[in-house]
Amino acid sequence: MAGEVIYAFRVMRLPLLDAGGAEIGKIGDIVIVPGRPGTAPRVVGFVATSQRRKIFVNAARVAGLNNDGVRLRSWDLDLHPFKRRPGETLVAAELIDRNVRGEAVSDIGLIEVDDGRVQRWEVSKIRLARRNSLRRRSSFRLVEWREVPELWAAPNEAAAEAARLRDMHPSDVAGVVRALPHSQRRQLAEAMDDDRLADLLEELPEEEQLRLIEGLDLDRLISVLDEMEYDDLADLLNEMPVQQRAAVLAAMDDEEAEVVSRLLSYEEATAGGMLTPEIIILPPTATVAEALAQLRDPDWTPSIASQVYICQAPMRPPTGRFLGVVFMQRLLREPPAMELSRCTEEVSSVRPNTPDREVFEEFASYDMLALPVLDEAARLLGAVTVDDVVDRMLGSGWRQRSRRRRDATRPTVAT
Repeated sequence: MAGEVIYAFRVMRLPLLDAGGAEIGKIGDIVIVPGRPGTAPRVVGFVATSQRRKIFVNAARVAGLNNDGVRLRSWDLDLHPFKRRPGETLVAAELIDRNVRGEAVSDIGLIEVDDGRVQRWEVSKIRLARRNSLRRRSSFRLVEWREVPELWAAPNEAAAEAARLRDMHPSDVAGVVRALPHSQRRQLAEAMDDDRLADLLEELPEEEQLRLIEGLDLDRLISVLDEMEYDDLADLLNEMPVQQRAAVLAAMDDEEAEVVSRLLSYEEATAGGMLTPEIIILPPTATVAEALAQLRDPDWTPSIASQVYICQAPMRPPTGRFLGVVFMQRLLREPPAMELSRCTEEVSSVRPNTPDREVFEEFASYDMLALPVLDEAARLLGAVTVDDVVDRMLGSGWRQRSRRRRDATRPTVAT
């Protein structure tokens, strides 16, 4: 389902807003990439100025784009300097005023597309201007993006391949990438969006992850790692050489580096080695309506979005005292104004040093999708999710074994 057209010139004059609506910067340009054959070019992010720095705002971090501004999903803001990558096009710097068969591009129309799975912004219309020598004013016309294919030509094969892979499931992308020669893998990694490369890394064994990212400079590497789930990020860092790991931790935001360092301190075959601190945490005074608003975020996996963790302040792990959880099904049955303290339930929990075998048994005993991990003071450190439990139970290399089985049973097409 597509929304109304919003024009680039308007967007590039909007404020950058945090999740609460406070202005934290100004939008200066829009970054787009070509789509797969037959699909529209899409917005991958915005160039903004914040705290006197020109930064990149990933489109995946944007909750809304309208005439009030570009609003982020959270209060976190990556202040790493903007650095353009192969295959990216800047609307203001490269498309506006570009000559197309005797006419000039005067504006780019964008639409928000929601297919029920993800929200994204795509190019829809191109506004072209023609200067008439007999008139003082230019004449304008709107055309579909397909009518000006020369604007969307990929600069190289790697960028074109990255565009073709953009809408595939990460596990399928991993299969394609693993069939490429090493040099082509690295070129593809250079051309991929940060979030897509992060998704790809999460589908590969750690040794292959290291080979894929070895050509990235530190700034780009930090941008990619910032898009990874904390537990996958910790696994990757644990495999890095000590010097590289230290450089990455030193370059990360202090708060994120602290979280990752804590995860690295846990033994691999324990609950701590599987936990993620990225979960939905609310105080007991929050309402059912507030909890449901959090659960609607499409970035949450189903296992994370299955329950809300209720704690005393502070709300970031390690939290204040853990009080229990409210399951999504319960939230759907209660009135929106009810406080969560009235529907909080006690659940089983584990310590970070609990052996993974005992964690598996807890999941089997209580039919949980996620299990809270508490320290000795009953503070919430994070949760182990059922998908991470399945990964651990299947052992390393299960993705490759699964792909080989799928390839072996896939029917061949006669030519």
